Amino acid sequence: MPTSGDIVELDLGAPTGQEAGFRRPAVLVTAQELLDQNPSVIQVVPITSSIRGFGSEVVIEADTANGLDQDSAAQCHQIRAVSAARVVTVRGNVGAADLHRIRETIALVLDIP
Repeated sequence: MPTSGDIVELDLGAPTGQEAGFRRPAVLVTAQELLDQNPSVIQVVPITSSIRGFGSEVVIEADTANGLDQDSAAQCHQIRAVSAARVVTVRGNVGAADLHRIRETIALVLDIP
């Protein structure tokens, strides 16, 4: 069963413009209450190893718990809904503190108080 904050490996397909694409890690940000209902569509934030310092990025330090090989950035400005079938595997979990920072940044991006 997926858990909010999981770093999942998924295939986003060919990108257009500057959007994230191809096979990459992403943070699962769907509320746990909804994940417990086994949805067919989930919300994810793509992760990149190219840290650019944008205000819409959250830096995630690599460790054994999250399964990242190097420090990376959650691209909160690229939140998207994807089919749960796109998930290839689960690498690990970002933990409560990083998930909270990611959700706060998504709220900022979407202008949600």
